[in-house]
Amino acid sequence: MSSSAQESAGGRLAGKIALVTGASRGIGKAVAKLFAREGAELILVARTTGGLEELDDEIRQINGKTSLLVPLDLREFEAIDRLGYALYERYGRLDVLVGNAGDLGTLAPVGHIEPAEFQRVMDINLTANWRLLRSLDPLLRQSEAGRAIFVSSSVGSQARPFWGTYSISKAALEMLVKVYAEEIKSTKIRANLIDPGRTRTGMRAAAYPGEDPMTLPTPEAIAEKFLPLASAEFDGNGQVIKAQ
Repeated sequence: MSSSAQESAGGRLAGKIALVTGASRGIGKAVAKLFAREGAELILVARTTGGLEELDDEIRQINGKTSLLVPLDLREFEAIDRLGYALYERYGRLDVLVGNAGDLGTLAPVGHIEPAEFQRVMDINLTANWRLLRSLDPLLRQSEAGRAIFVSSSVGSQARPFWGTYSISKAALEMLVKVYAEEIKSTKIRANLIDPGRTRTGMRAAAYPGEDPMTLPTPEAIAEKFLPLASAEFDGNGQVIKAQ
């Protein structure tokens, strides 16, 4: 085992099982690598097998562990249900859920949005996260301190022209998580959201093609904000935490 792997064995997430969606790039990838350095055993979910395999190689260099790779389009809702059953049989619990995967859609006036695109963005940003909670809630309840963290955006609470589909999906996601947080107040689970703010990601570049990415915080810097919310000591619930 490498020296970095030895260090991660005693990290702040040592012994924890964490699932990260949208793990093959951007913030999801940075969170996965940070959690690996902190000793977590990882379940990595993304659409691209190649991206997952590359990340798995990087994580083995970090902590000496092989992650469970789950190539999955989150619009395959029945597959999310099956994932919950499979993880229960394999692990019996889940300590941390990071719902990071998202779809920007096309920035356009509300009246110009194609129905199929509206549905796709809602499916990924909202419905998939509900299906994940529905499928994985029983596993979070088996944890000594289950933690669910979802990625939101400032446009989920601030109306901005041409951001309709994405804004609506994030507003609904925030309400979903806040309702869930109310329902699990008497349990050991805590559910919160992170608003990462301006971050150097592919999604940001698509939304602001003329922006200099070097002026933005890196995904690695934003990932640091996820770590406290994954800890058993953090007792906040139903909050939207601003990373910047």
